[in-house]
Amino acid sequence: MNKKISLIIPCYNEEKCINSLYDRLKIIFDDMKSEFSVDAEFIFVDDGSSDNTLQLVKQLAEKDDRINYISFSKNFGKEAAIYAGLENASGDYAALIDADLQDPPEMLKQMYEILQTQEYDCVAARRTTRKGEPIIRSWFARRFYRLMKKYTNVDIPDGARDFRLMTRQMLNSVLELSERNRFTKGIFAWVGYRTKWLEFENTERTEGKSKWSFFKLTLYAIDGIIAFCTFPLLISVIIGLIFCILAFLFIILVIVRKLAFGDPVAGWASQVCIMLFIAGLQLFCTGILGLYISKIYSESKARPIYIAREKKIFKK
Repeated sequence: MNKKISLIIPCYNEEKCINSLYDRLKIIFDDMKSEFSVDAEFIFVDDGSSDNTLQLVKQLAEKDDRINYISFSKNFGKEAAIYAGLENASGDYAALIDADLQDPPEMLKQMYEILQTQEYDCVAARRTTRKGEPIIRSWFARRFYRLMKKYTNVDIPDGARDFRLMTRQMLNSVLELSERNRFTKGIFAWVGYRTKWLEFENTERTEGKSKWSFFKLTLYAIDGIIAFCTFPLLISVIIGLIFCILAFLFIILVIVRKLAFGDPVAGWASQVCIMLFIAGLQLFCTGILGLYISKIYSESKARPIYIAREKKIFKK
């Protein structure tokens, strides 16, 4: 019996890329079927697109029965789209790729060969360059990966992409983590398993524009840090401890100056500045605590990760 690969493709307003992506995938998987006797299913997950993405996918599904699709009732985000695709995958292997063609789909053949011939559970891609990306965004991205590696229990290489091929065993382990606030790169790393990283040079989008602004990427990074790291809470504790010690030392200084020199406490302007500074630090630490509490609140409501408005899933 032939092995089967389920390819999950999250889509949000990608009408300009859908046909180009499908044309390349068709060539790749037709070739893999003849060479490795591998069957495939393509699961397009429409994340509430406002353009013709879903219509184009439906047109492709009419002429290719390997194509399945899930359409959300609204935009739930890429993490929800990834989860929906993985949850509905029926293959012996599951692959994940973006629809914008920044990840070369031709690497899927090499990924499959590695899983068949070497002792790995997952083969993932990481880009070695950030060609075409704004310098400031690249700088912050590198700092983020270093922070995650140093202060969390997950190791995510710099330039890691969602693009990967994994075994059914690893896929099942990922699905066991059904948390609502998802950071998939961290989840892939947290479940463990042996992962081989394939490097490639970054390529710019051929069509359309990225949906990830600097602000959205910043929020995404904060979600990732909160999901797998408690170090920000430790920072707030350290800041509080430092200022308690400084306050105690200043109290001693004021008492000594008064008793020894009769020097009255003066300088209201400096006192106001210090008070405002400490108040700002208090709000900063309270904000850190609030972020963690908000995630607990979100998880406690146990709302579904996504809601499908319509779907076509044919499991052979």
